[in-house]
Amino acid sequence: MKILHTADWHIGKKLHKTELSEDFDLFIDWLCELLEKEQVELLLISGDVFDLANPSSEARKQYYRALIKLKRFDCKIILTGGNHDSPAMLDAPKEVLRELDIHIIGGLPESMEEVVIPVFGKEGQPELLVAALPFLRDSDLRSANDGITYEDRLEATRKGIQNCFIGAADLCRKEYPGIPVVAMGHLFAAGIETSESERDIQLGNQAAFEASRFGDHFSYIALGHIHKPQRVSAAVPAFYSGSPLPLSFSERKDEKRVLLIDTQTGWEPRSINIPSFRKLLKVSGNLEELRQKLQELSEEKELESLIEVELLEEQYDAVKLYDLDELVSNFNKPGYRIVKHRATFQKQRKGASEAYETGVALQDLKPKDVFLELIANHEYEEETRQEILSAFDEIMEEVNQDEKL
Repeated sequence: MKILHTADWHIGKKLHKTELSEDFDLFIDWLCELLEKEQVELLLISGDVFDLANPSSEARKQYYRALIKLKRFDCKIILTGGNHDSPAMLDAPKEVLRELDIHIIGGLPESMEEVVIPVFGKEGQPELLVAALPFLRDSDLRSANDGITYEDRLEATRKGIQNCFIGAADLCRKEYPGIPVVAMGHLFAAGIETSESERDIQLGNQAAFEASRFGDHFSYIALGHIHKPQRVSAAVPAFYSGSPLPLSFSERKDEKRVLLIDTQTGWEPRSINIPSFRKLLKVSGNLEELRQKLQELSEEKELESLIEVELLEEQYDAVKLYDLDELVSNFNKPGYRIVKHRATFQKQRKGASEAYETGVALQDLKPKDVFLELIANHEYEEETRQEILSAFDEIMEEVNQDEKL
């Protein structure tokens, strides 16, 4: 059986006010060609289907159009919810979609049996099981009495995740002995690399899940949530496929990919690079260097290339800030557009309050940096401080910070 693993589609995403809907349509067209070429029988989408919990009507239309296109290739589709997705919104049409052999697990169901999905072979017998675990929210994992200290509660969260995966494995072992199992998960595993577009959430660095806790019953673990494609050090092959599109300028150098598993040859996936439809460029230097680099741009992609410009100067100079604004305003090169610009002065003091004094724009500061500067003026015990930061991260998860990444 051939299985294709992808994740983190983030339908409806905007990158500095630029719609990425065209990018996603091109990706789906490419994916359809790949499904047909490789004769893929099972498509796994490991969470963060949408960028927002309440996506626009256009984003929802794009989602359904994509599913219809993909189903033309007689491929079973299993899709799980991520931290950006609304479980209720994803689950709403699941009974209808199931008739099309599209299985949706938006949130953790009451019965663990519902996350175990058998995949039948040509002879009508289960050939493979998928333990389709969605993003596990705090309410899924622990009760109010799980620990007193901050670290106790983090460990309760990790233990809750482990119990879900072990519970799914035990159920598969009991109900379908001898059948290989692929697990799907949407979480933050310890020791991996992230990018700016992954927001700090409950399963962030401090609650990172050790991959050894997945156990050894699964044949493959298809992960989502981290946009940089990479392997996780676990007892079995465990991979983040990464996002199919660059979702921030920090991902501009990532080689986006999907992963293809052929069970006849084993469980190590083959990485297939996704073509780049749009170039993200970061141009930095002093004013003269910026002018020259912008003038020399020549490589054009199918879609308009987006540029982030950073002025690098030693001393703060208001005239140079004005010249930078003029340079950006007058930039006009077909196929290219500057979507963000900022200035960095090497001798300015660090920190949010100093940034205000040197004239750096507030939009260039990360929200968490500003918040850390604020609470630095108060004396808190370490546990209280961690509680405050945890609460801030949860609030940030509810607020769309796309334009501040």
